[in-house]
Parts: sequence; C-alpha cells; structure tokens
Amino acid sequence: MTDFAEIWSYLSRAPLLWLTATLAAYLVGDAAFRAAGRRPLVNPVLVAVAVLAPLLWITGTSYATYFEGAQFVHFLLGPATVCLALPLWENLARVRKALLPIAAALLAGSVTAVVSALAVGRALGLEGGIMASLAPKSATAPVAIGISETLGGSPTLTAVLVILTGIIGAVVATPLLNLLDLRDWRARGFAVGVAAHGIGTARALQVNPSAGAFAGLGMGLNAVLTAFLAPVILAFFR
Repeated sequence: MTDFAEIWSYLSRAPLLWLTATLAAYLVGDAAFRAAGRRPLVNPVLVAVAVLAPLLWITGTSYATYFEGAQFVHFLLGPATVCLALPLWENLARVRKALLPIAAALLAGSVTAVVSALAVGRALGLEGGIMASLAPKSATAPVAIGISETLGGSPTLTAVLVILTGIIGAVVATPLLNLLDLRDWRARGFAVGVAAHGIGTARALQVNPSAGAFAGLGMGLNAVLTAFLAPVILAFFR
C-alpha cells in the first residue's frame, strides 16, 4: 500500500495523467452514446463527467491539479470554435436570407438567458460574486470565463455552470423541439447554439448539418452579445 501511495503521488502530479483520463472518459461516453442509439440522454460529455467526478473525489485531486493536466483540451476549445465557420460558410446563402429573424432570435435568446439566470439567483438569495458567475452561463466557456472575471465572479464556478448549461441543453433540446413541432433546421440549430453553446452545437451537428451550422452561428453571436448585455443586466439586478 505504501508503494502504491508513492506511485500514485508521483503519477497524480504528471500532467499527462489527467489529460489521458479526460480523453479516456470521453471515449467511454462516446461508446455509450453510440450503443444507446445516439439518444440525447446518453450525452458523451455527461457520461464523461459522471466518470471523472468520482475519480477526482476518490483520489482527492483538486480542480487546479486536474486542470493543469487537462488544460490542453481547454486550449483546443478555441480552434474547435473557429472550425465551426466551415459549415457556416457552406450555409452562408441561407444565413443571408434569414438575417432579420436571426437578429430577433439572438436578442430574445441572449436577454432571456441572462435575465432568467439572474432572476432565479435573486429568488434563491444569491448575491455578489455568485450572481456575476451566473450571468454569462449561456456563453461559450472561454468567453463566459472572461466575462465572469471582469464582473468579479468566480471563473471556476462559471466554468461549471457553463458545462451544466450545455449538457442540459444538449439533452433536452431535441425532445423539446420535437414536442414544439419545430421542423426548420435553421431555427432548431440557432436556438440550441444560443442556449447551450458548444456542447449544444456538437449535438446539433450530430442531428443535422444545417442545424449544426446555425448552432455555431448562434453560439458565436451570443458570446459577443452576452459580453455587452451581462454587465448591464447584472447592474440592474444589483
């Protein structure tokens, strides 16, 4: 047991350990997703979180230690977001034809995301830094973390809220939009991108290429608009 403790102490400080664990957990999630017939409830990210969280808790690994190893995945969020421009470019003509509806949906979605989050926070008695961490939860992670830091929030808490928002959006989006009988792939994708950023966009790409393109557009535009809206709306709640 002493030898094992010494070996674990050494491995836990090696950056590649948690990078490998993160990739392995996602592969498990993806395998489960495929085995379940791509059902939204078996979301790969959700499964990966369910695998990693107990592992970190059992080993007593702090988030800072984990992130030191897994930060390469975080770094790839930027290039992955830029790559979403490819399906958007392929659907550029369709985007131009829907500029007015896109602008209206973007404004409604961004305002609703921030206001609803802060309203729930206020109803629960949250204040200060927690409210600031909550405001940008529907923006993509790199942007949301930057907004949170500017507003005096906790980047770590914001990252957790962003991931939860994305997972919930990816899980409920397809059944909810089917229930609402919304058949336009442009509208479906854009709604998911605005509400559930990167994780929702990944789900939209799995469902339909056009939905994925408009989800990427919604995610990008919502990130920009949230950077302007979040401070204003947060000041109103304060």
